[in-house]
Amino acid sequence: MHLIITDAWLARSRAIHLSGTRLVLAGLGLSLCLMLVAATLYHWVFLKGAREGWPIVGSLVRLVVKDEFAERDRFMRANLDAMARRVGEMQARMVQLESLGDRVMGLAGMAPSDIQKADARGGVLVSARDLSMEELQSTLDELERLTNQRVDLMTVLESRLFDQHIRKKMIPTHAPVTGRAPGSAFGWRVDPITGQSALHTGLDFQADTGTPILAAAGGVVVTQEYHPAYGNMIEVDHGNQLVTRYAHASRTLVEQGDIVKRGQKIAEVGTTGRSTGPHLHFEVLVQGVFQDPQKFLSAGGSAPSSAPGPQVASIQPRASPGQPAPPTAGR
Repeated sequence: MHLIITDAWLARSRAIHLSGTRLVLAGLGLSLCLMLVAATLYHWVFLKGAREGWPIVGSLVRLVVKDEFAERDRFMRANLDAMARRVGEMQARMVQLESLGDRVMGLAGMAPSDIQKADARGGVLVSARDLSMEELQSTLDELERLTNQRVDLMTVLESRLFDQHIRKKMIPTHAPVTGRAPGSAFGWRVDPITGQSALHTGLDFQADTGTPILAAAGGVVVTQEYHPAYGNMIEVDHGNQLVTRYAHASRTLVEQGDIVKRGQKIAEVGTTGRSTGPHLHFEVLVQGVFQDPQKFLSAGGSAPSSAPGPQVASIQPRASPGQPAPPTAGR
C-alpha cells in the first residue's frame, strides 16, 4: 500500500509504502490507543465525576443504578410471587394430607385427638399484599415443621397397621381343611368309642386319607410327634399363648421349629391314634385352655357352622402344648 504525503508549505511530497504486516500492527496499535483513551475517559469522567459530585455525571450514574435496581427488584418480585403460589399449593396439599391422616388413624384404631395438630386459622380476606422474603421464609419453615410431623405420624400409622396385619395373620381363622364342614362339634357329647358322656375338645373335619391339612394361621411348629390319643400330631404356636393342634394325620410335612404361613400345607388327613376313621381333629388353646375353634373360623368366614351343641370354653381342662390331652379328643 502506497501513501503520498504532500506538504504545500514546503512544496514537496513524500511517498510511504505500507505492507500488510505493517497495516495489521498499525491497526492493533490504534485499537490499543482507543481502549486506553476510553478507559481514561471512564475513570476521569464517570468515576471521578461521581466521587466529586459532578451534576451531570452523578445524574447519569444514579439513573443507571436506579434502572439496575428496578430490574433486579422486578426479577426478585416475579420469583417471590411464583414461590408464594407454590407455597399456597403446598399448604393446600398439607390440608389434604391431614384429612387423609385422620382417616388412616381411624383405620389404625387411633383417635385423631392423640396427635397434636396445628392451630386452626381462617377469616375474611380484607386486603392482599406481596409477601416479603422474611415472611416467605417463615412460611416455608412452618411447612417444613408440619411436614416432619406428618412424616412421623405416617410412620406411627404404618407401624400400627403393620402390627394389626401381622396379628390378623396370627389368628387361626383359616379353615384347616378346605371345602369340608365340621362334623362333631366342640363340647360335651357321647363318646363314639366308650358310649359315655365325654368332652370333645375340638372340631372334627371328615375327609379322605391324604387330604391336605392347612395351617389355620402363621406361626412356629412347637410339637411334631406321635401321641397315643392324637396319633400323628402337630402343634403350632401363634404367639400370645395361642396354639392350634392338628391330630390323626396320616403323615406330617413339617418339623419342630419350622415357621409356617397361613394356609400352608403341614400334614395330610389320616386315622392314626384314637380314631374311628379318617378325619382331622382340630383344636384351639388359649393359655392352655381349650376354646371352641368354630368361633375363630366363623370370625374369619372360612368355614360353615357346625351342628349346634353345648359350647364350653372357660371351664375346660387345661392342656399345655405337647402334653397329653383327655382321651376323648379323638373320634
